[in-house]
Amino acid sequence: MPIRTKEADIKIIECPRDAMQGLEHFVPTEQKVKYINSLLRVGFHTIDCGSFVSPKAIPQMADTARVLEEIDLSQSDTKLSVIVANERGAKDALKHSQVDYLGYPFSISETFQLRNTNKSIKDSLRLVEEIKSMADKANKSMVIYISMGFGNPYGEDWSSQMVVDWVGRLCEFGITDFSISDTVGVSEEKQIAEVFNSLFHSFEQAEFGAHFHTRPDQWLEKVESAYSNGCKRFDGALKGFGGCPMAKDELIGNMPTERLIEYFGHDQLQLKKAPLEEAFSIANQIFSNQ
Repeated sequence: MPIRTKEADIKIIECPRDAMQGLEHFVPTEQKVKYINSLLRVGFHTIDCGSFVSPKAIPQMADTARVLEEIDLSQSDTKLSVIVANERGAKDALKHSQVDYLGYPFSISETFQLRNTNKSIKDSLRLVEEIKSMADKANKSMVIYISMGFGNPYGEDWSSQMVVDWVGRLCEFGITDFSISDTVGVSEEKQIAEVFNSLFHSFEQAEFGAHFHTRPDQWLEKVESAYSNGCKRFDGALKGFGGCPMAKDELIGNMPTERLIEYFGHDQLQLKKAPLEEAFSIANQIFSNQ
């Protein structure tokens, strides 16, 4: 792999929420706090640390409020993001001053939007507008995850133009931060290039990141294609833990953060090595029982 020049503008978003949410065993709150504290010391741009959704749907995240109150932000400039799926969840998230971003999973697949949030795309549009208004009043930002952003496994129509069109609708609400999500690991180089090339040419004021789920042998082509077509914001999870349960494939996990570090360069990303090693150790403890 070629040595890369300095990439100080690359943003790495570490996603312990996505890594943990599908685990069958409950990770104790104290262990979550310890893990997130270690990640906060590494120097990532953002930590996707929890979600305010129904505990029946995602029992692993039922303690997000406690986690937020107990983590230590005193020695970190890293921002915090949480996922919300309805107005009540947004209200609960906004009670916490520690939260910088509210993330909402907006699917351009009607099937997946119903499965994931029990809402239609039309209902989700209305909800996004409401949450954005709430976030603005609280001086918080909103990130939209465009689920099924690189393909559709349900036999529904999909194209890069559809992604552009839906992003355009969402931009009308004043949203500027998007994470294009490969929910079930179907993305290939061609689609990735088409999507990011189209988005960056269509929306000059918006920021677009990549949330890839991937097989271990396919990470490089995905990162290469996204980066070469303008993407400078990447989501990852240490050692590739997590992924979409619907994929039903143990080889499909989150983009391994260490692969992103390998690609862009540890020093260039200005990450701290000792806290990163500690985070790896804690991650091994948390996920050893899965």
